[in-house]
Amino acid sequence: MELIRFAIVHDWAVLSPIIFCSVVAVAVALERWRFYRKNHRDVVEFIPVLQRALQHSLDQGQIESAKLGGLLGQVSEEGIYTLAKHKGNFERSFDITVSLAVRNLERHLSILGTIATISPYLGLFGTVVRILLTFGEMSQTSGAVAAPQIMFGIGSALIATACGLGVAIAAVALNNYFHTLVSHYEEDFQLLKLVFLGEAESRQAAMRAAAPARAVPEAHGRM
Repeated sequence: MELIRFAIVHDWAVLSPIIFCSVVAVAVALERWRFYRKNHRDVVEFIPVLQRALQHSLDQGQIESAKLGGLLGQVSEEGIYTLAKHKGNFERSFDITVSLAVRNLERHLSILGTIATISPYLGLFGTVVRILLTFGEMSQTSGAVAAPQIMFGIGSALIATACGLGVAIAAVALNNYFHTLVSHYEEDFQLLKLVFLGEAESRQAAMRAAAPARAVPEAHGRM
């Protein structure tokens, strides 16, 4: 505890950026965690419901997507709208929708990546500064009286490194975890895409099957 107190009193200037990074990392982690939790939906349960609704009508699919809510429901609603309005250009339009959703999912994650990168360097900077100050104190004093202060200076330098590494490790872990969640969302969006592409192919096949049936009565009428 004495060593930590010494570091806070004498090295607050070099420890402040590390503390600031830790506060920002915690804030970003809490915000992203709340966002992902708010938008979490079970795609395994939703896909069969959506398929049955689409077999009935696109409007029914819109209703089920709105009931689902969350980011997955929004993407599903947009996909159904695209399926109804842009049949010939569905895949590219849906990919744009997914890209916008992924951008929303990845918001602020770059901050965690930056903190994970710079925190060890901030800790190393604090260590170098404290060691330089300790060497300066050693050059001005001599004897056993100065030994405790010198040892506290060296220990304080190591605290800066430990703090920087601790913040970096936490930021890397959080960043990797959140990117894993983003990947799961992307997989969910691809499942929706496959459902919509299958529905589009079914509707096109039905239209092709109905076209000859309409053409036959017309041919008989001309005869």
